Amino acid sequence: METKSLKAMVKDIFGSEAGKKEFAANPESVMSRYNLTGHEKTAVLNTASRVGLTTSTSSALAFDIEAAILWV
Repeated sequence: METKSLKAMVKDIFGSEAGKKEFAANPESVMSRYNLTGHEKTAVLNTASRVGLTTSTSSALAFDIEAAILWV
């Protein structure tokens, strides 16, 4: 189950090109601004590695992040 923090972070990343570039350059720094659980951080990093968080489609991301959180 995703939290409001995870939703807010993804919204901020996809809200602008600057957000995408900042996450791509330093995901740890961006994630540190949100109250993410350890499972959410792992899911985000794994998803970024597998599908390219800042370049993937939103439907692919929604499925991949939710699955990763539920399976951890």
